[in-house]
Amino acid sequence: MKKIFLCAINNLLSGNCSEDCKFCTQSVKYKAKIKRYKFKDINTILNEAEAAYSQGALGYCLVTAGKGLNSQLCEKVAKTAQRIKKELSSLNLIACNGIASLEQLKFLKKHGIASYNHNLETSKEYYPEICTTHRWQERYECALNVKKAGLKLCCGGIFGMGESKKDRESLIDAIVSLEPDSVPVNFYIPNPSLPIKRRDINLEEALEIISKIKKRLPKTMVMVAGGRETVFDSIQKEFQMYQAGADAIVIGNYLTTKGLEPNLDIKRIENLGFSVAKECF
Repeated sequence: MKKIFLCAINNLLSGNCSEDCKFCTQSVKYKAKIKRYKFKDINTILNEAEAAYSQGALGYCLVTAGKGLNSQLCEKVAKTAQRIKKELSSLNLIACNGIASLEQLKFLKKHGIASYNHNLETSKEYYPEICTTHRWQERYECALNVKKAGLKLCCGGIFGMGESKKDRESLIDAIVSLEPDSVPVNFYIPNPSLPIKRRDINLEEALEIISKIKKRLPKTMVMVAGGRETVFDSIQKEFQMYQAGADAIVIGNYLTTKGLEPNLDIKRIENLGFSVAKECF
């Protein structure tokens, strides 16, 4: 029986990013109508982590929007991770805090972070069309540093942002070259405030992307994350998603958009004849 891994994310601070990524509502440039707040209270974060763990999440991602880490933010994330691990020792902690130095990544590992998520987002060639405030190469170099630091690498991208088929192939090639431990596959979620007005990817293309990644990285966990609920909007389509090679999903809410209730996702998994994984591989 196929086992599906569950992961949850926590947006530790929201909506104050100065970067101009055209796909992201957390950029102050686009003035999207989202909740904006500073770093959450650590007890709130712990309570939310405990709730996710009780709902079956094996992975828990601590996210901060922005280009990358400074010393103060790195310290806050590390203290948060340390507190969570003290209470939930078996929860696999993932950090997603933008571009980080090798020293910062080693510091996070020392304080309980097991994996670092840094997506390439799109191809090197198309990246200047969606972001001008930092370079794609910086993202790739950060991913290499994650591995040098001894952390597991979680690295994927977003599809359906106006990129060409060639761009999609280029992104997949780049991801494969990094040999990540997990690959988050996201599908663009449109917002009226963002410059990219629509998601231009269909079901067949989405399934093909998942299948290609899984075939080229058979030992890597392929996780379908943002946009899953709209691209795979029926139990039949979700079955196709798992058949194509998806091993994991994000449960609960995303950074600024709502997801399904975790219990509904778990029921769907069981109704499809799969089971929820109880431990990471």
